[in-house]
Amino acid sequence: MNFQFHDYQPVFEDLHTSVVKGLQQSPKQLHPKFFYDEEGSQIFDQICEQPEYYVPTVEHSICETYAADMIACLGDDCHIIEPGAGSSKKVRFLLNRMQPAMYVPMDISAEHLRASAQKLANDYPRLPIHAVCVDHTKPYKLPAEIPANKRVFFYPGSSLGNFDPDDAIRFLHDIREKAGADGSLLIGIDTKKSVDVLNSAYNDAAGVTAAFNLNLLKRIQNELDSEVDVDGFHHHAFYNERQGRIEMHLYSNKEQTLRVSGSTFRLREGESIHTENSYKYTVDEFKALAWEAGWQSERVWQDERKYFSVHFLRSR
Repeated sequence: MNFQFHDYQPVFEDLHTSVVKGLQQSPKQLHPKFFYDEEGSQIFDQICEQPEYYVPTVEHSICETYAADMIACLGDDCHIIEPGAGSSKKVRFLLNRMQPAMYVPMDISAEHLRASAQKLANDYPRLPIHAVCVDHTKPYKLPAEIPANKRVFFYPGSSLGNFDPDDAIRFLHDIREKAGADGSLLIGIDTKKSVDVLNSAYNDAAGVTAAFNLNLLKRIQNELDSEVDVDGFHHHAFYNERQGRIEMHLYSNKEQTLRVSGSTFRLREGESIHTENSYKYTVDEFKALAWEAGWQSERVWQDERKYFSVHFLRSR
């Protein structure tokens, strides 16, 4: 059997506790990890199909164009480790072209991880797969069955942008320690570009990103003892040039009060609840960030418009 499941039984932060804590802050905020309930995950898949949201298409084109070069950097017999693997769709462009010694998908959702890893094991019967159910943003140890050499971390999709820069450095340093002295990292990074392009990507004409953002309020409304007027808010995202990031907000359309269990929160008309950041980096900015975390940049691939970058890094 080529499939093993390692369940670290990660502890999910309580939705109620997180919501109350976030709404007590100034400015108010909600944690983006709660976007991804069943409905939110389905909406995000729709976001990836919107013409304004360039990330999946552009990253895919880079990987297809430079696949041979990337694989030459990784080398056969490596151990591919993917934090936040989700459905493990993106790794297939590697698995279809090379012969790694092992694939290690990691995700916090046990049910989803087990199903996607089992499907991958069926499709690649000669590939040993060790699925690890863990919260990769918190301290953890990799299973002993994963050899310490030739570890390649794979982190596509620009997810690093959701970390504040200091947290991004901590995350990159953590996987550098786990990768070991001969380890490497293949990572996707969204770049700084036209403000119009960035703003359009997060405010699509079809309103799909708006539905994704507002779904956070629907979760609170449906899952908690609460009184929330979802229609009393609207979505807006914008590029904050000073911070180098897209900010997503839910703006109150009126003066109103939210109730969550025994707590109440007043909002002024026009006041926002900050729901997500997505940092963008120039190639040189990301190289400097990676260097601080213990990585040496070896190769960078980009599309013609330089909308996105894929980096190959080695431990230093």
